[in-house]
Amino acid sequence: MSESGDQSRKESSAEMSNPNRPILELRVALTAKDYERSVKFYCEGLGIEPAQLWNNGQGRALILEMGDATLEIFDETQAETIDQIEAEKRVSGQIRFAIQVPDLEAAIERLLAHGATLVHPPVITPWGDHNARLQDPDGMQITLFKKLDKKDA
Repeated sequence: MSESGDQSRKESSAEMSNPNRPILELRVALTAKDYERSVKFYCEGLGIEPAQLWNNGQGRALILEMGDATLEIFDETQAETIDQIEAEKRVSGQIRFAIQVPDLEAAIERLLAHGATLVHPPVITPWGDHNARLQDPDGMQITLFKKLDKKDA
């Protein structure tokens, strides 16, 4: 089936599962300083294939399906608290990605191999996740996290 067919099937499935849902999808659009480097970093570093690609002569883009999306809104004090837990100081900007992965160590190694900088090694958070803070080649802060079983926390 074509990508557009897959997309409409996904939309109608989402609409049917909860017709009162006011938002069907969240997309974060990241403008990269070096497009090729960012594509390689996110695709190879996270081990995912593009869901859609565009190259229309006026620019290039792709969509990566990254699981369920949420939007977290923090006040400055909460952002400071999270940074203190994950990086021991205030380091992130206004936007930071938080990506849940099944294998934290493998994800860290893949991203480091593709140009990430380790901001802080993994920590166990007060809410029971195993989090590591990295930075992509353009400076975007990324929290990789793995939910721990209660016995692991």
